[in-house]
Amino acid sequence: RYQQLDSVGSQAYFAMGRGLQNKSINVDVPSLEMKKWFDTNYHYMVPEVADNQTFVLHNTKVLDEFNEAKQLGYTARPVILGPVSLLALSKPAKGASTKPLDQLAALVPVYVELLTKLAAAGAEWIQVDEPILALDLDAAVYKNAFTETYTAFAQVSGLKFLLTSYFDRLGDNLIWAATLPVHGIHLDLVRGAADLDSALELIPADKVISAGLINGRNIWKANLEKQLAVLVKIIAARKAAAPVWVSSSCSLLHSPHSLKPETGHLDDETLGWLSFAEEKLEEVAILAQAAVNADAVAAKLQDNSAKVLSRATSERITRPAVQNRLASLTPEFYKRQAAFDVRQKAQRAALNLPLFPTTTIGSFPQTAEVRRARAQFRKGALAQAEYQKYLEDETRKCIEWQDQAGLDVLVHGEFERTDMVEFFGEHLEGFIFTKKGWVQSYGSRCVKPPVIFGDVSRPHAMTVEVSKFAQSCSPNKPVKGMLTGPVTILQWSFVRDDQPRSQTAAQIALAIRDEVVDLEAGGIKVIQVDEPAIREGLPLRKTDYSAYLEWSVNVFRLATTGVRNETQVHSHFCYSDFNEIFTAIKSLDADVITIENSKSDLKLLGALQVHSYSAEIGPGLYDIHSPRVPSVEEMAARFSALQQYIPAENLWANPDCGLKTRGWPEVKEALTNLVTVAADARKAHAARN
Repeated sequence: RYQQLDSVGSQAYFAMGRGLQNKSINVDVPSLEMKKWFDTNYHYMVPEVADNQTFVLHNTKVLDEFNEAKQLGYTARPVILGPVSLLALSKPAKGASTKPLDQLAALVPVYVELLTKLAAAGAEWIQVDEPILALDLDAAVYKNAFTETYTAFAQVSGLKFLLTSYFDRLGDNLIWAATLPVHGIHLDLVRGAADLDSALELIPADKVISAGLINGRNIWKANLEKQLAVLVKIIAARKAAAPVWVSSSCSLLHSPHSLKPETGHLDDETLGWLSFAEEKLEEVAILAQAAVNADAVAAKLQDNSAKVLSRATSERITRPAVQNRLASLTPEFYKRQAAFDVRQKAQRAALNLPLFPTTTIGSFPQTAEVRRARAQFRKGALAQAEYQKYLEDETRKCIEWQDQAGLDVLVHGEFERTDMVEFFGEHLEGFIFTKKGWVQSYGSRCVKPPVIFGDVSRPHAMTVEVSKFAQSCSPNKPVKGMLTGPVTILQWSFVRDDQPRSQTAAQIALAIRDEVVDLEAGGIKVIQVDEPAIREGLPLRKTDYSAYLEWSVNVFRLATTGVRNETQVHSHFCYSDFNEIFTAIKSLDADVITIENSKSDLKLLGALQVHSYSAEIGPGLYDIHSPRVPSVEEMAARFSALQQYIPAENLWANPDCGLKTRGWPEVKEALTNLVTVAADARKAHAARN
């Protein structure tokens, strides 16, 4: 669908990422599907592969950057995503009868063409990332695919290949991966430490082992004494074999850049606990030097040990009241007062919503004016009273527009929030915030995750007054109280590593529970607790699924079950393979879920076919990450398809996600179309019945 666009410039590239709607050139194409990169908060656009797909070397970015580095005097190691992972992470184009991996033989020659160009430019080592090696793979299929691929690569003279995987253990995949014709293998020895002994046994002596000993995904200073012991073990086992390299566990894309901007922003003790990308490279260097001559870096090792000990013994970390409250929980804290069918009747009487109720997911456009007012307030150029009045004015205008547009359940717009996790972290104990700790999320969108360093608690209400004000602006329609769920706050923060993640999540859940109860007491009848990251947190290996799903469901229920039957609890999920977690979604016992749907070709319908779902549900009718506005007809077709699988009395109409990144004109047009779709569906349903 992008063939008509300019494939040489950036037009097709951006259309794939954002969609393109341009009436002057008669173009209206949606973007590619967007998914999370394994279990991270980084996103990627999902390639679509047709039957008999042809491949062409289209972009020379890798080669250009290698040459740029060479001109500066460096022989860099180019990094490319391997062809097996590329196809495994793709999906069949509409109408395709084959799997993307079936096109491997057509793709490998294009890779060989690129590798040949890199060799001619003077490259020596090529890092080929094959992160699917950390997944459960069918050995009969993937062993052959990898063998054919890397046998072809080995024919390119003058190059050495580092096969790289990360984010988890290779497990049984290592048995055959170790035999591939490559020159080195990188191991994530932070999250995949269980591989070490088998790797030392299986990886041939002539292959380099790249030891990923420094955590590339968190921000805590490494315990160098502990990691040095692992490195020494590897070196001893390898004896006179190929060299051992020291590295981060994965790409440093997932870490902020440098601690330098934090000096003066964070206290010295906290700074001593942290390590961003630049500092992680220093840790890599110290480990490598220590393995050769520990005396040469003795002072640095001693300083590291002192700071690791400082964090472990700090009185700032543990709060006995939080620990005691967790220990006192009983099974009743994880149950609603009644079953869903009883609650549904009570909520229908209390809310009096129409068939196919319409709503949005939460946020409305964060315009330049909104961001400017927030910046002025933080700089002291805008007084508290002035800023508060500005926020109330924006909230009132947002609610009035929703009411006039015909939406049924309204939201306040979240103009006071910079980020759905950062906002709550700023109001909770146990969090700290960096000044420049940005990491990429997708495209040019970056996030600045909060840091959970200690036990979490809620010292005061966070959203109650704003929600009460918003509800006062809408006397006839409910306004949702908007909260972020405990799993998402956990997943989108840098999390302490000195206790199980499940325990930290439970602490957050208690804080959210207190807020939910206070919202209900403040007259809020609909409360949404978003969990867009619950699928993201799912472990990569299926043997680890059940433990994670058990505690993630429990902490959501802990956060949401303190309310009466009449109070309707919503939750939201996005960009997930729902089939893998649909049973867990059902177990959350939410009254209404809103769920991403439009960008994934109605894959949700497949999940609904397999798993019956009796509660209310709002599959997204349009993609909010694109400025493209879908027509009434397009959304109506999608809504009609959903009605084949979801009872009319349980079906909601809503966008895929929050509207924070969009502009008001497109938001108004799209939501007006959505309201029209729901109204037309009501008329059609009445006519049929």
